[in-house]
Amino acid sequence: VPTFPKHKMRIGILGDIHSNLEALTAVVRAMRAEGVDHWVQVGDIVGYGPDPCQCLDIVRELEATVCMGNHDAAVVRLLETDYFNAYARMAIEWTQTQLRMRDLAYLRNLPVSVIRRDLDYTVVHGSLHMPEQFGYVLTTVEAIESMRHQETLMCFVGHSHVPAIYVMSDDDPSIRAVTPPFELNTRGASRILVNVGSVGQPRDENRDAAYAIWDTDTGELAIRRSPYDIQRVQDKIRAAGLPSVLADRLAIGV
Repeated sequence: VPTFPKHKMRIGILGDIHSNLEALTAVVRAMRAEGVDHWVQVGDIVGYGPDPCQCLDIVRELEATVCMGNHDAAVVRLLETDYFNAYARMAIEWTQTQLRMRDLAYLRNLPVSVIRRDLDYTVVHGSLHMPEQFGYVLTTVEAIESMRHQETLMCFVGHSHVPAIYVMSDDDPSIRAVTPPFELNTRGASRILVNVGSVGQPRDENRDAAYAIWDTDTGELAIRRSPYDIQRVQDKIRAAGLPSVLADRLAIGV
């Protein structure tokens, strides 16, 4: 088994952004203040929200490790939109009219999963079990299925927009789910699966944008929340002619 150098750094993980520039700006500011020096994004940069190009610019500027989300795939026609709800489909079609050629090329070339062995993490939008199917990890059952395919200590996922952490320890093969406030030390774990929640469209009844920070030196992992200007995003969603429900839901975190 090859060994890989362990770098001491603070890794910042961005959940589903969904073209929410105000939320993304707020969490990036908060993460910079906490000394993040390596960035990860779990897919779905676009979809639902009003600022796809600006959000893509920020993610590229961060030089983040990024995987493809289902909305990203649908926008570049790599995924059929039949199983998307009507609101999501309308947002995808609108987003297709907004993106620049470089945005389309960037999204089209995103991998469905990425393994960073040097930093001991994997990133995938849904589950590592058939990642191209964009399956959800919503329970311990699905976490076990995904973790069977996990080759690194950490795996960062998104898709459900609900924060969750699943831990398998060296001395206990069973998986335990970590409950809020989602802070733990990763020492002594053999596998950890983290759903950081969503930057741009939280669905855990908490309207604040979610993000995570993992300190590879201390082992500390935390999912945090940041408030942002929801009213401004709502106004932009309505002004763009996107469905009002996409604006309304932001205020209540569903």
